[in-house]
Amino acid sequence: MARSSSTRPTSRDVAQAAGVSQAAVSLVLGDKWRGRVSETTAERVREAARALGYRPNLAARNLRLGSTRTVLLVVPALTTEFFAGVYTGAARVAATHGFGVVLYPSPEGVGPAHPSPTTALKGRPLRAAPIPDPFASAEAALDGVIASSMAADALTAIRGDQLPLVMLDSDPHGSLGAATVNLDIADGVRQVAEHLLALGHRHVLHLAADIPSWTFRARARELADRLAAVPGTRLRTATAPITIDDARAATETALTAPGPRPTAVVCDDDKLAAGAYKALRRLGLRVPDDISVTGLDDLALATAIDPELTTVRLDAELFGERGMEALLAVLDGRAPAGGDIPVQLVVRGSTGPARDA
Repeated sequence: MARSSSTRPTSRDVAQAAGVSQAAVSLVLGDKWRGRVSETTAERVREAARALGYRPNLAARNLRLGSTRTVLLVVPALTTEFFAGVYTGAARVAATHGFGVVLYPSPEGVGPAHPSPTTALKGRPLRAAPIPDPFASAEAALDGVIASSMAADALTAIRGDQLPLVMLDSDPHGSLGAATVNLDIADGVRQVAEHLLALGHRHVLHLAADIPSWTFRARARELADRLAAVPGTRLRTATAPITIDDARAATETALTAPGPRPTAVVCDDDKLAAGAYKALRRLGLRVPDDISVTGLDDLALATAIDPELTTVRLDAELFGERGMEALLAVLDGRAPAGGDIPVQLVVRGSTGPARDA
């Protein structure tokens, strides 16, 4: 008897159409078929499923497998544009594998907050909410966690460190034993340093993010090493939280201190660079005629300020994709792909030849 077109097709229908068992259908559609059924059989099952318009009952399957098909993405409530991109990339890969991603912003990277994926998607600031932690039983509610190093402290609060875990932007030798996915931040800083050195800059102010995180320590270390390798260079450091006002104040203080004035300001983040611009204008200095400025992230802000900002482009969506791919590998018992994600220096109008100070 022909199946009614109004009836939802089942795995049994797919099995009958493909001439295989229901077990084979489950293996193929659950992507567990390799080494168990042939490539030809797998393709026959996929073709039958497509022809019938079959969609697996994820809720029923999850109950059987003890899996929620849900991943938590833990990020700091910082540079939200960048982490919105990370979320987008992770969610895109997750969706192709039947997973959902919940975004969990950790304010200032030091504690848990109320998860609000819709807030991030609408582009509004991510804010903590004074309510009980809804992920107190994270182990029961989640299959795995992807977390930025800047929000690592939140993992303990939600017991996320006891789940399959991938760390983003984290020390590959000390990230809770977890798999890591990193942008090649060190190379980005090298590109910035080489660009400024080629322009004749020898006295640099590093406007560093006031955040105790591996990624920012790595940036400071790489900049110091690159400049120290060139005779006659000097490096001064000022720190500030990643806000425009704090960056402005820190830059003003650093540039009005006794001694020769730096000819370039290297900022850990584009927001810090925007604050540096404000400080320079208050001091009557021009970018880049008097002082060159660089950022890092290539946020939309980088082309909104004048002159447009020389900065390092980080592919946030690719970062999220790689993070999700790594977690899927961990869940499947495979080693994640290695290698850092390349970054690119984008030279714009904020850097020019050094002027003697």
